[in-house]
Amino acid sequence: MKRIALVCTTSLLAACATQPKPLTDTTASSGAERSLDQLQLDFEKADLKLRVEPATRTIRGDVALTFGARAPVTRIELDLDRNLPIDAIEVDGKPLAASQWRNPEGKLTVDLPQRLEAGRQTTVRVQYHGTPHVAKRAPWDGGFVWSKTADGQPWVATAVQGEGCDLFWPCIDHPTGKAKIVESHITVPAPLVAAGNGVPLGMDEKDGWRTWHWRAKNPSTYGISINVGPYKLLEGDYKSRYGNTIPLRMWYLPQSEGKVRELFAEITPMLDFFESTVGPYPFGDEKMGVVETPHKGMEHQTINAYGNEYAKTSFGYDDLMQHEFAHEWFGNQLTNANWDDMWLHEGLGTYMQPLYMQYLRGDQEYYASLQQHRAAIRNKAPIVAGKPMTEEAVYDLDKGGPGLDIYMKGSLVMHTLRGLVGDEVFLRTVREIVYGTPDPRPGSLMPRYGTTREFIDIANRNSGKDLNWFFQAYLYQAALPELKATRSGDTLQLAWKTEKNTPFPMPLDVRVGGKVVTLPMTDGRGSITVPAGATYTLDPQSKVLRREEHIERFQQYQEEQKKKKKKA
Repeated sequence: MKRIALVCTTSLLAACATQPKPLTDTTASSGAERSLDQLQLDFEKADLKLRVEPATRTIRGDVALTFGARAPVTRIELDLDRNLPIDAIEVDGKPLAASQWRNPEGKLTVDLPQRLEAGRQTTVRVQYHGTPHVAKRAPWDGGFVWSKTADGQPWVATAVQGEGCDLFWPCIDHPTGKAKIVESHITVPAPLVAAGNGVPLGMDEKDGWRTWHWRAKNPSTYGISINVGPYKLLEGDYKSRYGNTIPLRMWYLPQSEGKVRELFAEITPMLDFFESTVGPYPFGDEKMGVVETPHKGMEHQTINAYGNEYAKTSFGYDDLMQHEFAHEWFGNQLTNANWDDMWLHEGLGTYMQPLYMQYLRGDQEYYASLQQHRAAIRNKAPIVAGKPMTEEAVYDLDKGGPGLDIYMKGSLVMHTLRGLVGDEVFLRTVREIVYGTPDPRPGSLMPRYGTTREFIDIANRNSGKDLNWFFQAYLYQAALPELKATRSGDTLQLAWKTEKNTPFPMPLDVRVGGKVVTLPMTDGRGSITVPAGATYTLDPQSKVLRREEHIERFQQYQEEQKKKKKKA
């Protein structure tokens, strides 16, 4: 076959761009344990200069990273996708020879010209370019999304939760790898807009390019994003019950003009719910921001991605925007110390949806929302493994992870905990894990890292009880507790059974006729008299998450229907 030469004319620039290699294992999954050298560093500041070129689907980066040392270090270890070739590296303004750094598998190691002593700082500048990884199905599969609006203008976004920040800038790709300050300078073709994290610092325009400047405090590693489009801006303010005023900002496409104001109006009741239920909005001195994106959504700190196409549901609110907004508390203010603690983000964030429905409209929609969650629980693996995990290991059912159970099962576990300890203790526990204090106030909030063990300890302290049995059964075991019921004459015998036969003294309500009796089940057992001819209902107010055979039959039916569709 005759080879045809490809001439890189302007119309074929995108096709001529270097095609990226597959991601290495290092880059493909976020959250590998930090090295000893990384643990000795304080990440003081990241200054990101990124040029986004939609015509060629390439980027060019010039990033300065400032670190302080807790102990002497001789090298800086970063993460950066190998698909972004490095042009130059400097340390404190002095160029390094190519032999002083290496990045074979996406783990960038920079040898310092001299040892960095404890208490001193150094700045590493990395210049690079290339064709960044493209998301196949953002946000579930991470990377860049190169799209166009209905009228053909560039529309670009990033979503990198699973694969990590190293898909477009050199970082420490671990939940605890946050920089204290991130300044972003995003350069895009005029007249496009780059909506960013934190507060705006202005915009410069030169030679047909615009550079948008942003500054954010303590942003989560995957919460830093690029959002580029021909955006219009809708602005407002929210006067918080805590006395401060929060800027509300939404960047949207011009063609969404007729729909965006209705969605924007939902922000105020959502804010009031979260502030009255959990505590003050953590980033009130920056903004509450939303940007319309060509992918479904993601909790990018102060600039939540929204791609739900202004959907309507029977619950009467945009559930995707509310879920991503919940992550400002559960994900950005409270960040999991390890991906194994990811249920703190997703379980608590997901529970905020039925709780919001109860706050807005009452019990019917609260329980209807919980029933949707209940039908999706799979119980293939424990929510918490009790060991360091990567993001992929948590989300991938085929690799033994809990998958979406960190969302749905986490939500039902929180519902059950609330019923066990009461609203006051439950909400105090949530508030403390989020803020580190039961009395948070705007102006004194600092994002923090949390663990499952910490949450358990706070719940124990606030309840005045040892609840380890509860969390052992629900978080560290895959199968749900099962309630065994046997009847002998007028006596109904009840017993809890857990997967690992651990204690489970969960109190249980039983309705006999029209009367509800609470059995303490102190040793996991209880009994109640049910006269001949009387009816009874176990857990009539659905307080306790437990194994239910009708749910399993429903799920089996769903699987059978999926197989039929595949064969058809």
